[in-house]
Amino acid sequence: MRKPRDFDTELKALEDKARELKTRKVQQLGDLVIATGADALTAEELAGALLVLAETKDPGRREAWARRGAAFFQGRARRSAAASDGDTVSPPAQPGGTQSPSGSTGAA
Repeated sequence: MRKPRDFDTELKALEDKARELKTRKVQQLGDLVIATGADALTAEELAGALLVLAETKDPGRREAWARRGAAFFQGRARRSAAASDGDTVSPPAQPGGTQSPSGSTGAA
């Protein structure tokens, strides 16, 4: 005979896992905001920039943003590897050139 399933226990485990994933996502988003330097922006500025990003339908602009983000993460990976070597110390690179975080380009 098969053992009956305990649906309540399984449901609780799934809810716990969903809560853990949501918490991890929020933590990672916070880490990303800090790593990019966007924590220097006000909440209103950051929300406005994210709204413009979410509302943008231009595939060319979105692709450019995606490339810039990929370059940011690749640069972080290289810096992490260099830091683990211990014999090279250099300031973090500014991704995307000299544009300030509150610059107005890209929000048309």
